[in-house]
Order: sequence, then C-alpha cells, then structure tokens
Amino acid sequence: MSMEGKKQKRADRRKYHYIYKTVCKITNKYYIGMHSTDNLEDGYIGSGKRLWRSINKYGKDAHTKEILEFCDSRKDLRNREAEIVNLNEIAKDECMNIQLGGGGGLSSPEHAEKFHKAGAKATNIKMWVENRERHSLRLSLQSKKRYQDPEYRKKILKNLDWEGRSHSEKTKSKLRKSKNTGESNPSFGTCWITKNGINKKIKKEDLNSFIENGWYKGRKIK
Repeated sequence: MSMEGKKQKRADRRKYHYIYKTVCKITNKYYIGMHSTDNLEDGYIGSGKRLWRSINKYGKDAHTKEILEFCDSRKDLRNREAEIVNLNEIAKDECMNIQLGGGGGLSSPEHAEKFHKAGAKATNIKMWVENRERHSLRLSLQSKKRYQDPEYRKKILKNLDWEGRSHSEKTKSKLRKSKNTGESNPSFGTCWITKNGINKKIKKEDLNSFIENGWYKGRKIK
C-alpha cells in the first residue's frame, strides 16, 4: 500500500470528521477545509498554501477557526467538502482555497477525472493570479536592490546624461524619416519667435511683421 493510501486509511479510523473554516481577522479572508482527528483540541487550523502564507505574515493568533459541521465518515466528509468548496466558492476574492473540495482522497479514477476537469478552470485562474503577483513582487525587489547600489545608479545616470553627446548620422536619418514631413506635419509652415523671454509659434508669412515689432526668429529655451 502506498504512503498516501496508508494516510487515508488512518484518517478513515479517526473518531471525528468535520468541515472547518479558518478566518484571518486582519484581512477577513477565509479558508474552508476538512479534518479527521481523535482530538478536537489538537490545534489544527488548516493546511492550505494561501492560508499558511497568511499565517506566516500575520501570525497564528490573527486567525480563528470554526467547526462548521461534523460528518459520520471520512467518505462523507470528502463528499461534503466537495459540495461546499465548489467553483463559485473558490472564485470569491476573500476565499483562500485554490482547489475544489474533496481532494483529500479521491474515491475512484472516475472521481479523480471529474474532480480535475471541474476544478481546472478556477484553479488555473487563481494560480495565474498568484504567479503574477509573485513575479511582480520579485521584479520590484530586484529593482530596489539594484538602485541601492551606488555604482548601478551612477551607470544609469551616466547613460541618461547627453552632455557632449549626439546621435549618429544614421540615427538622425532614421529620426527624420520617422517624423511627419510636408503638410502632414503639424508644424509645417510655422516658426518660433521670441521677445522678452516669451516664445511664440507663428506662420512664416507673418514673420516679417513680427520682426518689425522687435521679435526675433527662434525661441529661448529656459
């Protein structure tokens, strides 16, 4: 008999079989599970991945466990958990379960196939969100660590500093080609003029009249 089978057999012989709900008092998120035991005061509060992540973050004392109902056998317990922890339940934002209920021991290959097919969609969604959050956190921590390095910041600032540098002729040519030219260019037929620190864009045909009134062609960059 496999190790999993031995564990399942031991669970079948336990005195109590119940459905529980563990709630984080800080976030109000909860986990629903099943447990078989001979001692109702054994201190067990759950084994879900997200639940233990919450316990590690906020502490065991920040979580409360409530027994929802008892079942007569381990088999009845699995079936009842499958009814409670369904697709609608694990899709809730406040629910920390990421798998359908009843997975503590599948009674047959047909049951296993049905379980995995039904739970694939909701489980994959939660796992995808979980992985995305973990990936974003990892990238954020890596970026903060890099920017704490003076040599790295110096290198970044040096790359951003264009004093005494210019684009190559090849790059300039590409930039010119990428811009709108002719009448399609919003600045077509206009020019900048300046006077007493004031910049203004005008039509080129009006340039002479502005120059006669003390304006200069070009603009002053502050």
